[in-house]
Amino acid sequence: MAVDQAWRDGGAASGGSTMFAELNSKVKVSDLLRSVIIQSGNDAAIALAEGLGGTEAQFASMMNKLAKEIGLTNSHFVNATGLPDPNQYSTARDLATVARFLIAQFPEYYPMFSEPEFTWNKIRQQNRNPLLTMDIGADGLKNGNIDESGFGLVGSAVQNGQRLIVVVNGIKTARDRATEARKLLEWGFRAFEKRQLFAAGETVGEASVYGGEKGRVGLRSKSTVSLLLPRGSTERLAARIIYRGPLTVPVQEGAEVARLVVTRGDIKTLDLPLYAAESV
Repeated sequence: MAVDQAWRDGGAASGGSTMFAELNSKVKVSDLLRSVIIQSGNDAAIALAEGLGGTEAQFASMMNKLAKEIGLTNSHFVNATGLPDPNQYSTARDLATVARFLIAQFPEYYPMFSEPEFTWNKIRQQNRNPLLTMDIGADGLKNGNIDESGFGLVGSAVQNGQRLIVVVNGIKTARDRATEARKLLEWGFRAFEKRQLFAAGETVGEASVYGGEKGRVGLRSKSTVSLLLPRGSTERLAARIIYRGPLTVPVQEGAEVARLVVTRGDIKTLDLPLYAAESV
């Protein structure tokens, strides 16, 4: 439902991106999502926020809670639209983390990001992501601009089974934004290659266990453990298994009990959960 605030602060009268939903009209959640994703509809974003959180402010609190859970380290949200606010900020790394989380956790919704257009109230609007028409395998995600941070874009593309995510910001024009994002993606596909460290379900290491029938338990990742490295690189990697131990019984098979951290020099390149390979 397009409630008063959504219509007032995000509708046609606001002068920003909008889906042109009418006051007190009923809109399907799927259409609100498409408007946010394809049209950058501020009215749709506010309506969704109020539907989920009761108020936009409460929804922002939910965003900040989730941000901590998924590993954002330098972000704070106060609204659902991304409109300017001195207390709202993020970083390129955090935005890339959000993109990776969204792609991995919501595969049923992610295809919306590549839909070329969306029509509501007989007004057709094209997808605002310039990467989608460049024939480089792009299938997401979002772009925007405000005076404080310039033109920005979070994009993703797949070539030969390898997905890359790119984040640019502080660009002076929309054309330069598209050009620089494309350059970064094309360079990434040329310059880096995927290297597999462990297969899905392979034992990565062990954790000590106190008071159980066994003194140690194997640790596994639920997915393939791999990372991108410069092509032909011989740089050494360092891997650490981190957990609070010894683990106390009972330890349930499949429980998240540790993390695998891989570094290249001083740079952390991988941080993912490890799970108990059996019950103890």
